[in-house]
Amino acid sequence: MKKEKLKLIAGPCVIESEKIVFDTANTLKNICASLEIDLIFKSSFDKANRSSNKSFRGPGIVKGLKILKEVKEEFDLKVLTDIHESKQAEQIANVVDIIQIPAFLCRQTDLLLASYKAIENTDKKINIKKGQFLAPWDMQQVVNKFQNMGLKERSDKVWLTERGTTFGYNNLVVDFRGIPILKSFGLPVIFDATHSVQQPGGNGVTSGGQREFVAPLARAALAVGVDGIFMEVHPDPDNALSDGPNMVPLNQLKNLLEQLISIKESLGNNLALSEIKDPENINF
Repeated sequence: MKKEKLKLIAGPCVIESEKIVFDTANTLKNICASLEIDLIFKSSFDKANRSSNKSFRGPGIVKGLKILKEVKEEFDLKVLTDIHESKQAEQIANVVDIIQIPAFLCRQTDLLLASYKAIENTDKKINIKKGQFLAPWDMQQVVNKFQNMGLKERSDKVWLTERGTTFGYNNLVVDFRGIPILKSFGLPVIFDATHSVQQPGGNGVTSGGQREFVAPLARAALAVGVDGIFMEVHPDPDNALSDGPNMVPLNQLKNLLEQLISIKESLGNNLALSEIKDPENINF
């Protein structure tokens, strides 16, 4: 059986500057060069969902996509960015390899339809963040929308990402039962290790975060059987313009990735996540 590389979606939360994006992409490529990792560079041209309208949102779609295209060409990396409106689909698909549907928009049918049509006849993919307000099994209806558009079963054209569930005020909790539930839909599953430790609106005008829990949650997700990890990283998270409290410092990333690779290799291809729809027919 072919050994599947660990998927890693990583990069700064938002495109702050061309220098930060290029420096981060270069460092990520160097870190991953000797590891069994399928690296996808991520950064957003616009952070439309901010706690305050005074928060930095990014350079916008034109400049942002230009920078991402340069990253793709300069470093020979696949790139991913968020989509916010249906009208952006073709413009984004012309540049990126993976269009990401933000969690708050995961049930927006027109946005899903436009994104799928933009990549339908290409090798490109869509990554859907599970809404913080949804139970894992609710994502079946999101998957059904793509299947109604022609998505084949057991396809890797659409990925699902777990990113924590709203629990009380300014807090998210990861229910690891959700990963095998999402896997049962037959699509690759990613774990967002940094947004899962975010504290939405936790600092009043900005979101807080608990960076110290990124590593243990990421390790747990690998053990449960995810196909990849999403981590926002930054050279100086404490001075980042978006999501700094939950981003991983670049100089601490390699050690964590080595731990994750070790967990994945110890499991090999033998981690069979049984279909859980029939509790009487589960094999351990």
